[in-house]
Amino acid sequence: MIGAVAISPKLLNEGEHVVLSTRTHVKALVLPAVVLIVIAGVAGYLSSLPDGDHAGTWRWVLWVVTALLLLWFCVKPFLDWLTTTYTFTNRRLITRTGLLTRRGHDIPMNRISDIEYEKGLLDRIFGCGTLIISDASEQGRVQLHDIPNVEQAQLRVSDELFHGARKADDGT
Repeated sequence: MIGAVAISPKLLNEGEHVVLSTRTHVKALVLPAVVLIVIAGVAGYLSSLPDGDHAGTWRWVLWVVTALLLLWFCVKPFLDWLTTTYTFTNRRLITRTGLLTRRGHDIPMNRISDIEYEKGLLDRIFGCGTLIISDASEQGRVQLHDIPNVEQAQLRVSDELFHGARKADDGT
């Protein structure tokens, strides 16, 4: 298994086992971290400016606005990253996301017709990429962005597809 992302055993059927389980690369948190530093710095600077009778009120308003901005631009992306998982089993691709409202999507492995990956310059630097799953349904393609070690992930899933098809042909 790449990564140590746990999937609840109750999501697996009898005889089903995990081939690969991951979440997006930590690269997805770089921009929220930069935003956190900038917002905190600007808020700290601005809180030192007000003088006079209403300085306490202005600081209070400033810190409330700062807290709202941090929740939206830093905490929300972190929770999205934390609660989104991609799991390949010997039978299907399982995607799960959401903290309060959970969303899931499953694609049976026998419906997957192609697996490819793309790596841009930043992806190469960070060691991640986009895994593109083509299936036989009307949806066509599912893109899983910022997958760590995307080449290894593509190889493991392709290997499972190949071995799974060969086992089905052999009757084993």
